[in-house]
Amino acid sequence: MNSSIDSPTRDGVVLPPPPSPEAAMLLEVSWEVCSQVGGIYTVLRTKAPATVRRWGEQYALIGPYREHSARVEVEPHAPPDWLRVPLFELEGLGIRAHVGNWLISGRPMVILLDTAGLRRRLGELKYFLWKDNGIGSCDGDWEFDDNVLFGFAVVELIAALRRHLPTRPLLVHCHEWQAGVCLPVMRHRGVDVATVFTTHATMVGRNLCAANDNIYDHLDHIDAGRAAATCGYAHRHSVEGAAAQSADVFTTVSGITALEAERFLGRRPDVLLPNGINVARFAAPHEFQVLHREAKERIHQFVIGHFFPSYTFDLDRTLYVFTAGRYEYRNKGLDVFIESLARLNERMKAEGSPATVVAFIVTKAPVRGLNVDTLNRQAMFNELRDACDEIKDEVGYRLLRIIATGRMPRFDELIDQYAQVRLKRMMFSWRSSPPPAIVTHDLVDDVNDPVLCHLRHRGLWNLEHDRVKVVFHPDFISVASPLFGMDYDQFVRGCHMGVFPSYYEPWGYTPLECVVSGLPSITSDLSGFGDYLIQNFPNHDEAGMYVARRRGQPFEVTVQQVTEWLHQITLMNRRERIALRNRTEQHAEHFDWTNLGRHYWTAHALALERHYAGRATMPPDPDAPAAVTQPARLHGTPTDGPPPRRREPKRRAAKSRD
Repeated sequence: MNSSIDSPTRDGVVLPPPPSPEAAMLLEVSWEVCSQVGGIYTVLRTKAPATVRRWGEQYALIGPYREHSARVEVEPHAPPDWLRVPLFELEGLGIRAHVGNWLISGRPMVILLDTAGLRRRLGELKYFLWKDNGIGSCDGDWEFDDNVLFGFAVVELIAALRRHLPTRPLLVHCHEWQAGVCLPVMRHRGVDVATVFTTHATMVGRNLCAANDNIYDHLDHIDAGRAAATCGYAHRHSVEGAAAQSADVFTTVSGITALEAERFLGRRPDVLLPNGINVARFAAPHEFQVLHREAKERIHQFVIGHFFPSYTFDLDRTLYVFTAGRYEYRNKGLDVFIESLARLNERMKAEGSPATVVAFIVTKAPVRGLNVDTLNRQAMFNELRDACDEIKDEVGYRLLRIIATGRMPRFDELIDQYAQVRLKRMMFSWRSSPPPAIVTHDLVDDVNDPVLCHLRHRGLWNLEHDRVKVVFHPDFISVASPLFGMDYDQFVRGCHMGVFPSYYEPWGYTPLECVVSGLPSITSDLSGFGDYLIQNFPNHDEAGMYVARRRGQPFEVTVQQVTEWLHQITLMNRRERIALRNRTEQHAEHFDWTNLGRHYWTAHALALERHYAGRATMPPDPDAPAAVTQPARLHGTPTDGPPPRRREPKRRAAKSRD
């Protein structure tokens, strides 16, 4: 590979040399290009530098045009020459395209399609979707209608590119069902492009788990079509299944999701695409312990303001644990986390533990606003801190003058009577008798909120004698927050452990973000990330990457495991916790896209081979010499020798999964 001195670069990313005529062009299609809706946005954003480094100018992302996000995420520019005529043809169909660079690392080119001009043809397009592909529709599902319009717009763009680049191999990679409409339509029309489809979570799996259905206990007995029809999302499930069947290569993000996909979508994934992360964003060689200490001090300030008006405890013996993610009480393992906290509290009280655990539950829930008492406590603390800062400067000046005379100062010489009275008045007004609130906001449905109901049921009231305190923060943490004043990444660094014992989690970025920040974390074997750890890291527990067993296990066993790990960290001294953080951080590089991106290259090469039969080439892998992982395996089969495609899933006995 050429050095960065001799090769062109884009935003610090070295671009590959110009392609040969038979080199493929990659077009990645997603509903979340330049607009965050869910986790796929993180996948595309963090993967971009590695993808640009490999594909260079032969890579572009295609997404829907959303003006509010495009204004801040895209730097517009004129389309390149090869794109001008296809976009002109799209204009004639009522589809306007916005071209630019995504303002992220690597600055990949994006093509955002405005489908407003197609809306008058919605009924016609839905009719052909049903007539040609057997995919029905549902009245009133406006998101599905938008997906149909976007899918047909993508088809028109790809077909136009095919006509005007007749010799260039094209590879289209679609993510999730929202971008999957184009795949069966292109297949029906015979558009000559290689295709890859990635499902990040199945519609049936996510919805059944959200409804508290134990799908993994009876996976082979679920009728996906009937379940989707009963719950009103049969049309979405049909798109998902048709996309999986239409693509040259079908992929998913983890082994656990592959089981669902094979059963619910009727096709076994050809390749697993584990989600990576851009480690450079988190990397802090030789100073991540310093960053932990600085971020922890910011959390200390919130804790002082929230708890100390009622009572105090030793911050040097206080540990911060947290869980975060979408508000899915059971899917995200919030029930396991709360139950484990209750048992940890009783255990620590029985042992007379000198430690205190402050547990944060960070998620997004409907709220009316900040809790008045919580806001007042923080405001009083900020006022007290400002007053102490003013007095501190005066004390420093007086101390210097007195020490310069050769004698030790008395207290009243450092702090005059006015300052003492001021501080005493603030201390008296600072004190409060009620215990600190367990939630920082006023929830819309306080009475029926599942997290609050569970906390109340287990008696986690933040009483003085409790060794485990709880802070339910039903909003995202950001620097704009009047309570924390720090971003989420800083908050993670300041904690001591992340806890994510999910029941349904196709991958799980939250524990991965902990690992690259050098933070021990708990995930579960029903998450894609946990399943990946089990397959690739036999000693993952020793590295602070704990995997709770939920598959085939009763709730009680999982809770006991999580409780035990939380208890262990309360028994560690500071040196032991630092050693654990070091062991965790040592595994961060494994999850960088320069390493895990190879699974994407495997899927892309397989799709080109299946469709073009040797008439297309992949660009060389710039990270091949440094890569350390093998291609992802699915049920023991290497992906570089994929099994033949099967249209019907193979049924297995339920016990074989355990």
